[in-house]
Amino acid sequence: MEFIDKLLKKPLWVNVLTGIGAVIVLIVLFFFSLGWITGNGKTEKVPNVIGLDVLAAQKNIKALGFDVVLQDSIYVDTLARNGVLRQTPEADEVVKKGRTIYLTINRVIAPQVDMPNLIGFSLKSAQTYLKVLGLRMGAINLVTNRNKNVIIDQLVGASPIAPGTKISSGTMINFTVGDGGNGVGMEVPDLIGMTVEMAKATLLNMGLSVGNISSSASIQDTATAFVIMQTPTAYSATLDSLGMPLKNSTMQGGSIDIVIDKVAPAISKRDSIK
Repeated sequence: MEFIDKLLKKPLWVNVLTGIGAVIVLIVLFFFSLGWITGNGKTEKVPNVIGLDVLAAQKNIKALGFDVVLQDSIYVDTLARNGVLRQTPEADEVVKKGRTIYLTINRVIAPQVDMPNLIGFSLKSAQTYLKVLGLRMGAINLVTNRNKNVIIDQLVGASPIAPGTKISSGTMINFTVGDGGNGVGMEVPDLIGMTVEMAKATLLNMGLSVGNISSSASIQDTATAFVIMQTPTAYSATLDSLGMPLKNSTMQGGSIDIVIDKVAPAISKRDSIK
């Protein structure tokens, strides 16, 4: 009561200034203690853990007083498994100790995708399709074909791969592609079942010629005899991913040996391959 009486006896302006001074002191004390209360004064530079194994990254981050959360995982076939791909906040940012660092890491197991049917697609379209699926463009093998840069077969390694086959993301796909007919080679024509006269005309139009002619029996008129075998053959024994035999190629100006008979063959060599 005595303190209040003394306070009331003082002029009003003295009491007002005293009150303002007290408020200022409290505000100053509050701001000076804020750093101690919240830990704002303790900051640290975020380490760069991109490319590190996730265990090593976590160890480095925690050693500096940060928390770590594995936020996401994606798959990149060209980078190390379990490696850190992204971090938030980014490296070298100065942040408060105790802040959480979020990491995105590379998956250990590649996701599986269905192999698309790219036969008949242009090479450019196929490349775009592969990129969307996370597959990679491999070797391009040019073969004689009038359709330039059009895919004739799709392979993994040296083996054809059928559409719908499950493969790992990042798998390299090789292609057999037409050269547009600009190469020095050309497809071997199928002469089986033709007469010798027809076979000669066909080869002449292609810039080829008949080589050796042989027969298993005596033939008086070879022009009307039928071709029952040829070397090289028109079709390879190798099948593409659709189960169709691949065409053989020969050099322009080359020759084809034939075996003839009086009787036409029941089926062509191509049909026998199928």
